[in-house]
Amino acid sequence: MRCFYEKGLAFTCVSGCNYCCSCEPGYVFLSQEDLQRLCAFTSMDEERFIRTYCRLVNMGSFSMVSLLEKENYDCIFLTKQGCSVYEARPRQCRTYPFWRSVMENEESWEAEKASCPGIGKGKVYSKTEIDEILRQQTGQEPIIRL
Repeated sequence: MRCFYEKGLAFTCVSGCNYCCSCEPGYVFLSQEDLQRLCAFTSMDEERFIRTYCRLVNMGSFSMVSLLEKENYDCIFLTKQGCSVYEARPRQCRTYPFWRSVMENEESWEAEKASCPGIGKGKVYSKTEIDEILRQQTGQEPIIRL
């Protein structure tokens, strides 16, 4: 079966668009690597960073660490100038829109276009590049707290 992105896919962030970081409730689950990068960037230890910028999301028998949201559902790090931790942003943010759920099939990619004006514009990512981005998401499981 032919891969729908065999010839690559175009994507670029559109200036002024923060949709993926704002206006809808959601989760930005942190891996240990994400937490370490953010702690180094903010000069905070892990426990203080989690107390200040994170919430524990109850998943039943365990919880996962997610970034906080403001009352309007904007990411805690979203400012008028954009992401205040851009250089250290979590992998989930770095790899959007090339998430497994979005890359599942052509229909899910096209559906994501309704929310993201950058899909279909700008740089064309090759199949090899997309596969590498998807691979990077493996082994980066969210932090779990019992």
